[in-house]
Amino acid sequence: MKKTKNILMAEFFGFITVVLILVLLFENDILENGNWATEKNAEFLLVSFMELITIATIPITMRLFKFKKISNMLTYDESLAPKKMLFWGTFRMACLGLPLIANTILYYLFMNVAFGYMAIILLICMPFIYPSIDRCINETT
Repeated sequence: MKKTKNILMAEFFGFITVVLILVLLFENDILENGNWATEKNAEFLLVSFMELITIATIPITMRLFKFKKISNMLTYDESLAPKKMLFWGTFRMACLGLPLIANTILYYLFMNVAFGYMAIILLICMPFIYPSIDRCINETT
């Protein structure tokens, strides 16, 4: 279980590190921001799409291990629990981390605060899925 926890921790901090690097690159003008600010149709579609993704993924990821089928998979066989935990933990991490990165990039490309707010909301949600060893053990027993 310790190996699973370490992999999940690397993923957790990896997503946050990528976002911080993107912010540093855009804020220091290494990457140009506002390149797509004139593309209003694309902006509207992407804001709508990312709002749906953000609103849908937050409750799903917070309750993912409470779903009966997933809970049964995690607790059924103790020898397979670390592998199942790694798969579902990675899935949950990606469900929050990928939209976080996408919203950060889109914020700087369009300079639309809606993307920034969604990225902040997703970043605030990340500690709720922090993969501590106690959490990994509790969710597989």
